[in-house]
Amino acid sequence: MSFFNRLSQGLSKSRNSLAAMFPGQAKEKLSDSEWQDIEDALIMADCGAQLAMDLIAQAKKSKQPLKILRDNMQQTLNINTPIQEAKPFVLLVAGVNGTGKTTTIGKLANMYAAQGKKVLIGAADTFRAAAVEQLAVWVERAGADIVKQAEGADPASVAFDTITRGIAKDYDVIIIDTAGRVQTDISLMNELAKVYRVIGKALDGAPHEVWHVVDGGTGQNAVVQVEKFREIIHTTGLIVTKLDGTGKGGVVLQLCDKFKLPVRYVGVGETLEDLMPFNPEAYIDSLLPKTATEKA
Repeated sequence: MSFFNRLSQGLSKSRNSLAAMFPGQAKEKLSDSEWQDIEDALIMADCGAQLAMDLIAQAKKSKQPLKILRDNMQQTLNINTPIQEAKPFVLLVAGVNGTGKTTTIGKLANMYAAQGKKVLIGAADTFRAAAVEQLAVWVERAGADIVKQAEGADPASVAFDTITRGIAKDYDVIIIDTAGRVQTDISLMNELAKVYRVIGKALDGAPHEVWHVVDGGTGQNAVVQVEKFREIIHTTGLIVTKLDGTGKGGVVLQLCDKFKLPVRYVGVGETLEDLMPFNPEAYIDSLLPKTATEKA
């Protein structure tokens, strides 16, 4: 299945929800009730009330309203922040339990390994033995290596040891997994802040990227999580997972609009190929019903 078809299939629930309230054909002029339906549809897809109203207000001024709506949605997602280049490239990955963080790290390791890069994973989620075991399975599948310590070990120590080994053994990519954090637990978030600081001490300039994994189906909770995590670990990018299981695909728009952070990848399934590099145009084409993606 092609990239676009996998993405389109993964976003089918969101697209079908939007289609139920979009006009059945492209129009040069929409009635007030049709505009209200579109606005309601965007809000229910977790686009965010303010952003939905702003997008509608801009589109109403155009002679090609649905095209302008589509183009402005794409522009909201089009945040071009280049990924830092370094060797070793150190990536810190964070997120609350249940977002698919561990699986996502495994998929990232597989992706980098497929590019011919030597990959090392630091299993700093030391509070859950099952998390380390799950990560180890993914690491083996990807052909990468792992650094792990006993359950309950200091996560910052694991991160430090991983980077020290990564430098000594000439790894290209070092990915640090962190324990699933509840953003309201101050002590746990302080622990995460410590991991971030120690990484910088182990290698000047690291981490080069900090990616926050969020569950696309959690709506406003995802927004709150991004806000809190960004304060602690200076998030540089987002990975939005589980979009295939929800009709809330508009949350990606809300996150980009509110935080101006790039979405690096989206997850629309369980297979390795279902973690996809984010493409704003393909995302909007897959999210919106056909009439709203037709281009003049």
